[in-house]
Amino acid sequence: MKFLILIGNCAVGKMTVGQALCRITDFHLFHNHMMIEPVIDIFGGHRGDVVGELREVIFRNYAKSDNYGLIFTFMMAFDVPAEWDYVSHISDIFRDAGAEVYYVELVAPQSVRLERNRTENRLANKASKRDLAASEQRLLRDDALYRCESYDGEVTWDNYLKIDTTELSPDETAERIKDYFGF
Repeated sequence: MKFLILIGNCAVGKMTVGQALCRITDFHLFHNHMMIEPVIDIFGGHRGDVVGELREVIFRNYAKSDNYGLIFTFMMAFDVPAEWDYVSHISDIFRDAGAEVYYVELVAPQSVRLERNRTENRLANKASKRDLAASEQRLLRDDALYRCESYDGEVTWDNYLKIDTTELSPDETAERIKDYFGF
């Protein structure tokens, strides 16, 4: 089994690249909003604790399955130690089940991400992003509050790849990931 964490800032293209990678491999996609959106619908707002518990159930059960692999998308704040701990924790769930763990960080400048924040695919899959003004404000706020792009040399994980997606399509990015890791 393989577990791939697609890390990147808001609207960098994690879900869309994950979808493209699933089309050319045997991976399944578990994008972050697959848990966020139902929790918002049920509770009337974001509940990180509930989202975390639901993810944990998915991870533990998937890690025990006979599937080829899982892609998980995650917006990581590199300046928050608990985020590093969380990535380590979910990686260990899969490693303990005998899986190979991979990390891909996607990056693009804010101007590109603001454009991608309005794409049809994003809005179709993430209801909470459909209020474009609010979504853009969250993107700008998160950029001001957190560092969601690693510094050069900061990430020392095995099986790690960083890709600037500014000039790449999701399909091209997926092909690079597939080729780099031999999926």
